[in-house]
Amino acid sequence: MIHRMHWVSLLLSALSVTWAKPRLPLLSLQMIDVVNESNTTWKAGQNFHNVDMSYVKSLCGTLLKGPRLPEVMHSVEGLGLPASFDPREQWPDCPTIQQIRDQGGCGSCWAFGAVEAMSDRLCIVTNGKVSVEISAEDLLTCCNECGFGCNGGWPAEAWDYWTSVGLVTGGCEPYTIAPCEHHMNGSRPPCNMGPTPDCTMQCIDGYPVPFEKDIHLGQKAYSVSSKPKQIMAELYKNGPVEAAFEVYEDFLLYKSGVYQSVSGRYLGGHAVKILGWGEENGTPYWLAANSWNTDWGDKGFFKIKRGNDECGIESEIVAGTPLI
Repeated sequence: MIHRMHWVSLLLSALSVTWAKPRLPLLSLQMIDVVNESNTTWKAGQNFHNVDMSYVKSLCGTLLKGPRLPEVMHSVEGLGLPASFDPREQWPDCPTIQQIRDQGGCGSCWAFGAVEAMSDRLCIVTNGKVSVEISAEDLLTCCNECGFGCNGGWPAEAWDYWTSVGLVTGGCEPYTIAPCEHHMNGSRPPCNMGPTPDCTMQCIDGYPVPFEKDIHLGQKAYSVSSKPKQIMAELYKNGPVEAAFEVYEDFLLYKSGVYQSVSGRYLGGHAVKILGWGEENGTPYWLAANSWNTDWGDKGFFKIKRGNDECGIESEIVAGTPLI
């Protein structure tokens, strides 16, 4: 009996190998077809051009499950959260909310997700009177506690650094890693991962404000509960937040609709700015801004399924309030 069971087990193992789905090549037309034929809530297409696995993995420079900031809870009763919310419409005098930045050949997404939301929040809290781009370069190069520069960092540490040290504007310290052609055959140079630039703590020649006078500080840094209504309340009251999540191969192919992972291996952690929320064809979503320039996705933006912690998108949200 044992002998017979052994052979049955071997046969089932062999069949499982036969029936297993083959691993599809990264960024392949086959993977695009799998997504588009799967009756899911989004559409895939070609976003990247002539890049290899190591480069794509290096763009995912967020270290997940790192330090946690104190959690803030909101009272949502009586807040009147709408069915959809877009801060680009709510705060039209804050142009940074509409921007898509480009991290270039560097795993600096953890820094970009932070400074994008910080810039928006500074404008929102001042009713549009202070509209500046907080410098990703300053955060990336000078925050030693944040991690490893272009080789990865923790979003929570970025927000903590904002409150303890502060950050200058992009006018003082512009991003020195040039945009590159990850997505198309165009005029930008090809993408290669380079070293983290040096921390200079000085403004570029000709900038009219001294470095020390250009610093903007955060008053408070905190994490946001993973409960969707808590995240919605935070967005509704204070503006965009930074979210960290797991990236799978099919995310690279996002073009439109509400993303949820269908196919592909895990690539790494990524950080983005979450702006608002809504519902598309019955599927609830978060509206987010990526930092892979406007050639990627829906002009740089994407939607990801809301309410089920898709790829961990609701688990590691951080934010803060500016000091004015």
